[in-house]
Amino acid sequence: MKSQIIKQYDAPHQFEPLLPQDHRMEPLLEAASDLIREAASLGASAAPAAAMQLCDLLRSMNSYYTNRIEGEHTRPADIERALRKDFSDESNVARRQRLAVSHIQTEIACERVIQERLHAGENALQWLYSTPALEWMHRQLFGALTPEDLTLADGSQLDPGHIRARSVAVGVHEAPAFAAVPAFLARWGDVYGRSRRGEASVVALAAAHHRLAWVHPFLDGNGRVTRLHTHLALHAQGLTNGLWSPLRGFARTEEKYRSMLKAADAHRRGDLDGRGNLTEAGLVDWIHYTIDTCIDQVRFMGKLLDVGSMRARIQAALIFEESRKSGVRKEAVLPLHYLFSTHSEIGRAAFKQMTGLGERVATDLISSLLKNGYLATDSPYGALRFAIPRAALRFYFPDLWPEAEVG
Repeated sequence: MKSQIIKQYDAPHQFEPLLPQDHRMEPLLEAASDLIREAASLGASAAPAAAMQLCDLLRSMNSYYTNRIEGEHTRPADIERALRKDFSDESNVARRQRLAVSHIQTEIACERVIQERLHAGENALQWLYSTPALEWMHRQLFGALTPEDLTLADGSQLDPGHIRARSVAVGVHEAPAFAAVPAFLARWGDVYGRSRRGEASVVALAAAHHRLAWVHPFLDGNGRVTRLHTHLALHAQGLTNGLWSPLRGFARTEEKYRSMLKAADAHRRGDLDGRGNLTEAGLVDWIHYTIDTCIDQVRFMGKLLDVGSMRARIQAALIFEESRKSGVRKEAVLPLHYLFSTHSEIGRAAFKQMTGLGERVATDLISSLLKNGYLATDSPYGALRFAIPRAALRFYFPDLWPEAEVG
């Protein structure tokens, strides 16, 4: 027997099941185990310098991709300019720049809070599943935007950090009645925020993504909050290490992402489709998709961060720079690869020595590497760190963020 079609959702039992039954869990737990194992391997093998530089890059990439899913992205170059407070004179571009910067700043703020809670011995993951955490994330994402930025298509204003005060429909899905949203979120947090470890926690965060999107707690911005929440839940479990993100995977399989979410919205299809009001099979498929997407991202980054092959990629970038007469020379390959694979920074004298060039030429080379973004430093004579300029993306990390690759 199919579940009854409900005209208005007003009680939390109506979005059960929140997790699959035990007999459906084994394949999901096995997939989650694969993710945990491969993510741990990536985190252990990644060079410290790469991890430090990738964190900033991935935050910009996350911002780009989550806004692209919403159809409100701007060019990576515009994001870069916005981070330097250089906003476009074109109002719509500037609005999208502000959205992008806000997402980056929110991700940083959320990660900081998670680390503070972990260091204090608190359960950061449990906090993430609380209504106050969701409200705080929404306020962080949209609170700094202008009134014009917050004006919705119907002329109403988005109220950052506040649960919606009217009913809404998302496509064919009628979201729960606004008065019932707090109860739905309380149930969501109670089930998914329970202390779980390992594989069960991964399965829970995947399921939580769909059910949070289904509740649609805010008037707008739910997709961004939901995707960021999933990324942060993985981070809180120590799985991302700043090296990969599910947001890239969701955006690069956007059609499937949307169709899987929609399929999991469906009512129970019959007696063999679980015991709740919503389809268990659709939820299981969604969880599989989410975990498989994460595994795909981990494996992709594992190939890109291979220390052995990175030397050839650095050399290709330097040869490209030589061809455009930027002042960068291929003799920098050894110290740059050394920085990437071992230390987070080295002194300038050591860097010069590793180039094999004379003092003056090596000094000029360092200046060119700094100017073109291949090196970073904290002072005019300070130690040097590996850096990732946007021009080198297609060489260093091909296909990581194709939209940001430049010639």
